Amino acid sequence: MDRLSNTVRPYAWGSTTAIPELLGTAPTGEPQAEMWMGAHPGAPSRLTRPTGTGTGTGTEQALSDIIAADPERELGPAAVRAFGPRLPFLLKLLAAGAPLSLQVHPDLAQARQGYADEESRGIPVDAPHRTYKDANHKPELVCALTPFEGLCGFRRPAEAAALMGALGVDSLKPYVDLLRAHPEEAALREVLTAILSAEPDAMARTVEEAAEAAERLGGAHAPYAQIARHYPGDPGVIAAMLLNHVRLQPGEAMFLGAGVPHAYLDGLGVEVMANSDNVLRCGLTPKHVDVPELLRIVRFEATDPDILRPEASPTGEELYDTPVDEFRLSRYVLPAGGTPVDLTTAAPQILLCTAGSPLTGELTLAPGEAVFVPADETVEVTGTGTLFRATVVI
Repeated sequence: MDRLSNTVRPYAWGSTTAIPELLGTAPTGEPQAEMWMGAHPGAPSRLTRPTGTGTGTGTEQALSDIIAADPERELGPAAVRAFGPRLPFLLKLLAAGAPLSLQVHPDLAQARQGYADEESRGIPVDAPHRTYKDANHKPELVCALTPFEGLCGFRRPAEAAALMGALGVDSLKPYVDLLRAHPEEAALREVLTAILSAEPDAMARTVEEAAEAAERLGGAHAPYAQIARHYPGDPGVIAAMLLNHVRLQPGEAMFLGAGVPHAYLDGLGVEVMANSDNVLRCGLTPKHVDVPELLRIVRFEATDPDILRPEASPTGEELYDTPVDEFRLSRYVLPAGGTPVDLTTAAPQILLCTAGSPLTGELTLAPGEAVFVPADETVEVTGTGTLFRATVVI
């Protein structure tokens, strides 16, 4: 197995302290938003393997290049057949110090169609108005390491109407009336469309008035005052009121499937996703918002937030069960004096330590350190601590 060197992305919404505290390093004063572990071309993990048959240190290489050189050895024949010659998941540490953009992801058919359309029109992949960066879907799962707040899925229209109506803002009354008068799908679609299509100056005034009222009322309205402090005048502040507000405790998780609008607000978590960049933004961002395509992708149905808790097995594995094959996330909480745990499998895996000092083979991991384990590589874990295991379903 290989110890990974990973890139930390300095996105503006990142916490300045959460990842340094986990890693035991001094804060730089700059935001540290995400640490990527995997073979994504945007920031592949790096590793060093001995060269030839000797014991030399070798040279540092990108994990993506290692896999490309011999995908069947690294990923295993079954994973290559199922997902192609690439690692199908990306594992992250995510540290939100401010709200992320309100967003939604396409399903696989929508991603393939959208990518082919933009390719045929010659839109550069790095163009600011490009929506589909690849032809893959992006289901994702986030597991809280600290108390974690987010938005996930639509509220029932009556609940959204009550939340907005209590603010007493005249310009919100048409949205409240629509939410109360129409069937669920039509109500959510019409109100989100109206919010995103509103005249910018008028919407900015509405957001300002709504934020002042939310600050005054507190309670269930407090999150929207906080969002507005980060994104003054942004229509996403009002759109966020249509969504369920979710609080996760450490160890709890949230799965985000295709078409479900969501945003992370605050906290540190382990996130795993299919290896894709496809994001359609609804607000809370200065980036491009493709309203027609967004409205085509969003699933306008109210849902109750589904908070996942791990399912324990006799082996000590605690599995976060999700309906996708590109990733499988589980956790091991290793007690002092516990028996060794065999993690050998026919699939590739990344092991991430978040507490303690578990020993994987001959490598001792500290919090925030991770290893890549090729398919069929023997790996036994001992010691104490918490270890997250990301692999695939084959």
